[in-house]
Amino acid sequence: MTVTEQLSALSSILAQSGLHSLFQPIICLSERRILGYEALSRGPSNSPLHSPINLFAIARQAGRLSELEIACRESACRRFSAQQLEGKLFLNVSPESLLEPTHQPGRTLQLLQHYGIAPSQVVIELTEQTPTDDFQLLYNALHHYRAMGFSIALDDLGAGYSSLRLWSELRPDYVKIDRHFIDGIHQDAVKREFVGSILQIAKASRAQVIAEGIELAEELSVLTEMGVDLVQGYLLCRPQEQPPREARAMLPRQPDAAVPALNDDGCDLGALLIEHPAVSCDTPTADVLEAFRRQANLNSLAVLDAQDHPCGIIHRHSLSDALLKPFGTDLFARKPISRLMSDDFLAVELNQSLQQVSRLLTSRARQRIEEDFIITVNGCYLGLGRVIDVLKLITELKIQQARHANPLTLLPGNVPIQQCLTRLLQQGRESVICYVDIDSFKPFNDIHGYARGDEVLLCLAQCLNERVDPSRDFVGHIGGDDFLLVLGCDDWRKHLQQLLEDFQSQCRRLYRAEDLEQGFFVSHNRQGQRQEFPLLSLSIGVVHLREQACAHLDAGQLAELASRAKHHAKEIPGYSLHLIDTLNLDSVAPAQGPAPGKGGKAYPSSG
Repeated sequence: MTVTEQLSALSSILAQSGLHSLFQPIICLSERRILGYEALSRGPSNSPLHSPINLFAIARQAGRLSELEIACRESACRRFSAQQLEGKLFLNVSPESLLEPTHQPGRTLQLLQHYGIAPSQVVIELTEQTPTDDFQLLYNALHHYRAMGFSIALDDLGAGYSSLRLWSELRPDYVKIDRHFIDGIHQDAVKREFVGSILQIAKASRAQVIAEGIELAEELSVLTEMGVDLVQGYLLCRPQEQPPREARAMLPRQPDAAVPALNDDGCDLGALLIEHPAVSCDTPTADVLEAFRRQANLNSLAVLDAQDHPCGIIHRHSLSDALLKPFGTDLFARKPISRLMSDDFLAVELNQSLQQVSRLLTSRARQRIEEDFIITVNGCYLGLGRVIDVLKLITELKIQQARHANPLTLLPGNVPIQQCLTRLLQQGRESVICYVDIDSFKPFNDIHGYARGDEVLLCLAQCLNERVDPSRDFVGHIGGDDFLLVLGCDDWRKHLQQLLEDFQSQCRRLYRAEDLEQGFFVSHNRQGQRQEFPLLSLSIGVVHLREQACAHLDAGQLAELASRAKHHAKEIPGYSLHLIDTLNLDSVAPAQGPAPGKGGKAYPSSG
């Protein structure tokens, strides 16, 4: 299709209102509800301009971008209103269109008034495709939007030409992380560091972070563990003309969600639960005030809808502030508490880990330490929890973990490793236990010194950490050059292969040039004689723990099996792996050093 034909097609679309709108939900994980919907525009299905990429590219080329965006907004508002969708409406706006001479201020507000949508319900989402130089004009335009009651979101953070400056200048209410940093985040430590930094900046700037483009359950799991609370992506729901209205149906079922993580101490929210009664949303404000007067230690009350789902929370201090205003008591005493409740609250499921709750609390821009959060079971109200109690318990756990951590790598040491194996057997969870040992480490340490040897250990610790899913797996440091890794049974061979490749690549910087050229280094053996040693490699003993074997093993026996498998792996030169499958194991020998294991299988790694 020629450019002339595309321009003609664009004119036809704009003249005949040929656009149609799709909506993709944005979900609040902690409250298991839909925050709102992003409106996405498409051209006619039988047109070469059906794709938004082609559609907006030709409009930009024709100087009709502002006109096209107004048409998109009109279509989105009309469909949003017709379906009576609840929550916020996210409307995409290109900064360059705001700066076009043909841009007509006030058109968006007119559309909203026409379709009965409150400005407070709308989020203007900046989508940056080209450099924006006139920050002052852009700032003035968005200040105008804010003055009308709109919220502001910055899209594709990290991908734009000047998105960080836009964030600093415009102080948006929401920031959406570019999907590049979400794709494969469970396997990429650098991406996790980037997202972690964004969460810290967002907390300081009082912005809420939205992770978009989520396609894998593993990505969602890691983001949840990190404290990201607002999410969207194909995993949850594709853009649709008639999107779902309930979040629960979209959230993937996670069989292990109720199982404590292997690297925590088994603490759950039950220890923090305060079984305070809740009130319904139509309870008179005077009755709620009387409840606070009767119980001096009551800081908050949950507000429930007709299905016993939390719909708000009322805090003692906010209620007092409202009623202390002139005529406050007269105005609100007989009104339902829903008029004064806050809908900005945190609700967490009872089976969430303490670490997850802590991250959610600390990532919230407006969470006060004296305020409570809501604890639910399957979305229904159970009780309240205190922020200060979470912080105290987390502090105690950190102190305990530090006491048992390896001082060099800071990975969990032998006590947490023993606890991990015990918990694994108690849960009856099929897993793969890997005993990882560095070949040629002692002679390397002797010739290069302990400082360079410590670099090798830290290098391996980093490689191990990058191969684990923190919500499911475990990595510990037994001592010296011995490490323990616990993985889920899916794709464990792929993870170990990547571990071998990572370690081999990372170690290259630690050798001398002649060592790399020769493929070996020279050091003294145990008899004090000079000897050629191959470059550092890994021997991995693997125990495939089957569910049916969990009842017949204890933690000591499981550790012995892993040690036995490691000794067999070390008998093979270079990168190697030895597997013991508990499905073929009749008995376990007492801990007494390496012994042949029935069901064992040894082979060199292809890495």
